[in-house]
Amino acid sequence: MAKRSKIAANERRQQVVARYAERRAALRETIRTAATPEERDAAVRALSRLPRDASPVRVRNRDQVDGRPRGYVGKVGLSRINLRTMAHRGELPGITKSSW
Repeated sequence: MAKRSKIAANERRQQVVARYAERRAALRETIRTAATPEERDAAVRALSRLPRDASPVRVRNRDQVDGRPRGYVGKVGLSRINLRTMAHRGELPGITKSSW
């Protein structure tokens, strides 16, 4: 089980990313298609003034069950450990753990 503070910080980052997503996309599009260097520079400065946690890169993929940050399997949203135990118990539809 991960620390509750780390899980809470990651959830807060997800909310900040969602809040600034539209603004970030508009600024990035302005940077990409700016007609003059001055417009591009202004957009770059505005993008750098956004909160650091507004960047989606700062959000960490975590296990849905216990918040474990390592060994994350994106297809099911679980860590390798919880994936194995839940697959053995048959709790994941469409996923079987092979054993012979």
